[in-house]
Amino acid sequence: MSVTRTEPAAGYDSSQEATANGQSHARDIPARPGVFPVGYHQIHPDVSVNFQMNRWLTWMGPQSTSALEEMRSVAPRIRTYPDFVREFLGLAGRAETGGQISKQAYYLRAAEFFMFAGAPEKAAVRSQFIRLVRECNGISDNEFELIPYDAGMLPSYQLAPEPSATHGTVVVHGGFDSYIEEWFPALLALRDAGFRVIAFDGPGQGGALEDYGLTMNERWEKPVAAVLDHFKLEDVTLLGFSLGGGLAIRAAAFEPRVRRVIADDIMTDFARVNLRRQGPAANVLMPGLVAVHARGALNALLRAKMRSSLVAEWGIRQGMHVQGAPTPADYFEAVQRYATLPISHLVRQDVLLMAGSEDHYVPLNQLPQQLAALTGARSVSARLFTREEQAQNHCQIGNIGLSLRVMIDWISERTESVKSDV
Repeated sequence: MSVTRTEPAAGYDSSQEATANGQSHARDIPARPGVFPVGYHQIHPDVSVNFQMNRWLTWMGPQSTSALEEMRSVAPRIRTYPDFVREFLGLAGRAETGGQISKQAYYLRAAEFFMFAGAPEKAAVRSQFIRLVRECNGISDNEFELIPYDAGMLPSYQLAPEPSATHGTVVVHGGFDSYIEEWFPALLALRDAGFRVIAFDGPGQGGALEDYGLTMNERWEKPVAAVLDHFKLEDVTLLGFSLGGGLAIRAAAFEPRVRRVIADDIMTDFARVNLRRQGPAANVLMPGLVAVHARGALNALLRAKMRSSLVAEWGIRQGMHVQGAPTPADYFEAVQRYATLPISHLVRQDVLLMAGSEDHYVPLNQLPQQLAALTGARSVSARLFTREEQAQNHCQIGNIGLSLRVMIDWISERTESVKSDV
């Protein structure tokens, strides 16, 4: 098993073409000025709220500069999630008045993100976001397809490059809380680099959950197989974002039609991610309660956490919704199954692991853990992104353009290496 590490040079300029192993590559993201702003900003004192503000800013393209100032102006008024919803709905209204569709779309998604399941306005705001984000990214109805799955449907998009520029197929999915529509700018960049892009919401994600009631299951090879069957695909790169990085590793272990897999981020143990900000006592106590099936005590502890912490309340309530779990204990027991280390030795594909050096969700030790566990992979490459590159946080929010260049170069290298082996 070969392990390739591509570390950034000091003072790396993210506007330059990405390189790996000191070699530059002809295939790169086409020049689309302003599509991916560079910079991870300090906007709000709460680390989670600040990340979400940067997250939506990433996708606003040329409108991100004015959006940053608008976010700064409302940040002092945001102390609770209802405050966040109110302020971002207000920003969306002002963007609509100014005809700024991209800002309006992502302001709406920001507001909807912190609405709990069942909130009266949530469905309408989500529907408006999807309509606007399709419009501002030029996505047509013909590029949207529903894939039958169990008792529901998986929403999907097929973005095709010019026939003469096809360099293979990339299948993309999100993670715990994203809608695949959020990622349109990144998907279009992959398409413009010559890849056929198939992007979908799996169970527990986006429209699969909200429109068809499909809750998440760790057996991610099943929805991936449904997508590959539907589009008659045999040789693909599978790309998963956030929790999707761990889900993609899981799918690759059981689905040989996946020939290359990109985990952005690594997510070897989702239960530990959930525990990361709960304190050392909870890190010992909660898994212990799960081990002895003390569900009453676990529910009491989790509900106390929800009362004392806004981020805990949101995360657990959203997790129950995504997982279809009736109680907090059911959710916490379910996340124990989202672990890649027990199955990583089954992965036979080329693997790219991507991580942020200051990811506030995923502990950095999960990167070496995942590297060490991929004992059967054809090749393994790892890329750690840094503060100097403005890509240090989760999923490289702050410099998505750089992360896409790394992916594109890696897919190109892996595809060429397979050809040379034939």
